[in-house]
Amino acid sequence: MADENDIQVLKTKARIELDKMEAVATAREVASKAIGKDALIWIFMLVLVGVAASAFLDPSALPAVIGLVATATMALIQMVGGIVNEAKKEEKPEITIIKELISRLDKSEVPMSVAVDGERVTVSKGTDMISTARA
Repeated sequence: MADENDIQVLKTKARIELDKMEAVATAREVASKAIGKDALIWIFMLVLVGVAASAFLDPSALPAVIGLVATATMALIQMVGGIVNEAKKEEKPEITIIKELISRLDKSEVPMSVAVDGERVTVSKGTDMISTARA
């Protein structure tokens, strides 16, 4: 049973390292999450500023304020759209390989052996055997 416990410890350590690798986020990812989390509130507040401006400002100043509010709202909507429509990026190849190796730890396979006798190489796994000789 010690061998199975060693495998479980190794799997746990590998998963911890894998989680550390995946936890490293770029500044863009962090900013995207922050914008996506609060974007609707900011859009609503910008609309409220436009409505309040139309109620309290002089009619000659209104087009400038509404133009600025509309520009800021559209920019925010485009940022949110970019976050939502961003294609899912592929997983890093090293993370994929590590996940595959972790999944293979549980499998008990027949070991492979390689024997070299001069110029003859014999590879065997279980009952399968392949031999080659230099031509």
